[in-house]
Amino acid sequence: MKVYFIGAGPGDPELITIKGARLIGEATVVIYAGSLVPERVLEHASDDAVIMNSASMNLDEVCAVYNEYRDSDITIARVHTGDPSIYGAIGEQIAYLREEGIPFQVIPGVSSFQASAAVLEQELTLPSVSQSVILSRISGRTPTPEKEDLALLAKAQATMILFLSIGMAKEVEEKLLKEYPPKTPVAIVYRASWPDQKVFRGTLDELAKITEDNSLTRQALIFVGEVLNNEFELSKLYDASFTHGYRKGNA
Repeated sequence: MKVYFIGAGPGDPELITIKGARLIGEATVVIYAGSLVPERVLEHASDDAVIMNSASMNLDEVCAVYNEYRDSDITIARVHTGDPSIYGAIGEQIAYLREEGIPFQVIPGVSSFQASAAVLEQELTLPSVSQSVILSRISGRTPTPEKEDLALLAKAQATMILFLSIGMAKEVEEKLLKEYPPKTPVAIVYRASWPDQKVFRGTLDELAKITEDNSLTRQALIFVGEVLNNEFELSKLYDASFTHGYRKGNA
């Protein structure tokens, strides 16, 4: 038996990888995160596959499925939303599989932050503006390490993308205003790539008001940074005078 952790993408069922779709089709058992993974992804599964929705399952119950089939010659597709390596809660499952000697493999997927950047039609690393992207969250029911407090991360004033934080927008605003200027542009992307996706734009000092006015409490990412202004120097990569390993500049 082998377990495949598969990133199903952010919502658009066509954003799953070819490999991920193939492995779902080959799996005898499919365990999917039903609260976020669109059901159309399950169309890749075979007609006789055992389908389980993990939305109502705890870790012990999921691991019990792995243990039940461990001596069988089958594969299990453990389907997570987005990319499973980012807030995918696969760490504890991997620890169990390693301890039990059960083989597994992680199949990457398109993250919601990537889909959101596409919705915003936005490059996140613009020359002379920001060359770093911080993916983080505000401390909540799951605490963050003290050294990763948002006010500390904000010191770099890099492009920041916050997961799992929209319900605490007021606290986010207060922490980031300690380092970012009040008029730093922000964007909120709700359910990126889903049919009901929405985009809201404003400035950092309006963040809490935007979320309150639009009743945003979950399934939305917060983007913060000057890259959202789209004012930047042109990249050297395609500069006609710039020489690199594949092209000689004309200067």
